[in-house]
Amino acid sequence: MGRSTETFSKKEKEKARLKKAKEKKEKAEERKANSGKGQTLEDMMAYIDENGNITSTPPDPSRKIKINSEDIQIGTARREDIPHDTVRNGVVSFFNEAKGYGFIRDLQTEESIFVHINALTEPLKENNLVTFETEQGQKGLSAINVKKK
Repeated sequence: MGRSTETFSKKEKEKARLKKAKEKKEKAEERKANSGKGQTLEDMMAYIDENGNITSTPPDPSRKIKINSEDIQIGTARREDIPHDTVRNGVVSFFNEAKGYGFIRDLQTEESIFVHINALTEPLKENNLVTFETEQGQKGLSAINVKKK
């Protein structure tokens, strides 16, 4: 007579599978018993108050604010060119003579502005006080007409 081919681990796996199926069936029956079927539309309705909070009470019609659709701006407002001083003051924070470029730190705005050797009127070194103008380059502002103070 041959031995049974069913091992202990096979039995345990089968028990676990049956237990999982039973739990799943119980959960489904519980959801079915506690389902919200039969609720009225008013019971399911949710409202948002003037502060953006979800509430079950409808808003008060007397507090309604009228908004004109023409007053709504979509996107950003067009930016007008802001006139600013054309000549700025700064300090050379970095300059590489071998590569021919550097950066000037604007004394007023503290922003770093790119400078190329072609925009210089005289040779520069780091920590020199300079006056310069700016123009929009390919990657941002670039200093032009750079002079020592």
